[in-house]
Amino acid sequence: MPPRAPYRGRFAPSPTGRLHAGSLVGALASYLDARAHGGTWLVRIEDIDGPRTVPGADQAIIRTLARFGMRSDEPPVWQSTRTARYAQALAQLEQAGLVYPCGCTRKEIADSLANAHARHTTLAYPGTCRLGLHGKPARAWRLRVPDGPRAVITFEDRWQGRQTQDLALEVGDFVLKRADGQWAYQLAVVVDDAQQGITHVVRGADLLDSTARQIYLQRCLGVPTPSYLHVPVVANAQGEKLSKQTGARELDADEPLPALVAAARHLGLQLREAHAYRSLDAFYTDAIAAWAERFVPSAA
Repeated sequence: MPPRAPYRGRFAPSPTGRLHAGSLVGALASYLDARAHGGTWLVRIEDIDGPRTVPGADQAIIRTLARFGMRSDEPPVWQSTRTARYAQALAQLEQAGLVYPCGCTRKEIADSLANAHARHTTLAYPGTCRLGLHGKPARAWRLRVPDGPRAVITFEDRWQGRQTQDLALEVGDFVLKRADGQWAYQLAVVVDDAQQGITHVVRGADLLDSTARQIYLQRCLGVPTPSYLHVPVVANAQGEKLSKQTGARELDADEPLPALVAAARHLGLQLREAHAYRSLDAFYTDAIAAWAERFVPSAA
């Protein structure tokens, strides 16, 4: 067997606001996994969705991470500076005949899915534009998903266990470049993970459903598939994922230890009370050891 590539992980926040308790869980999990493996931990600012980006949020995120003891081992990168790489990947897929332009509006897709639901058939994108635009202007670019066994993606998640998704039945041909000209998350994250040599992806379980799409796209582009671990998301009192839209409060960077201990306990790590830690280094010594015991087999 070829030697295993050195561990490289990342935390990839979207700069739509400042860090909160929910995003801290994702940051901490990815950081602990990298440190427990003796690997490299990177920060990537996923600002590819321009309309949702909040000016200054990127630098605020980086400063807050540093106050919480998490500093990128290499200079952070911004997706907005990497659009030429995404265009190159799309051109590669187009040359291979794997993508096509789509002229469907959101209403047309919604109507099609509603009709499919009424007939109790698949809710995936039906491939309306696979055979041509039929006079409609091109709006988006979609990746062609195969039918049959090749559409079934199975992978082992280090937290969630074995996962299987039939892309043809559950997703359909998915968007790589949106109608508004923005690059889709699925393409950007695959291109960036490959270019940065990411070997392990640790992120929230809200992204678990998109992983099969990313694995299929990795295969289409001929790039490696990382190991995946999806941690439970933090929910508010109504059971909704904690986010800026559901009332998440900004982290208090002057008092990092209580928030870090709370995040670690959400991840199932049995640590001391926050007041028992005299420093961030003391917290991380315990947290990394607890994470390694659970998620790094060689450390057991």
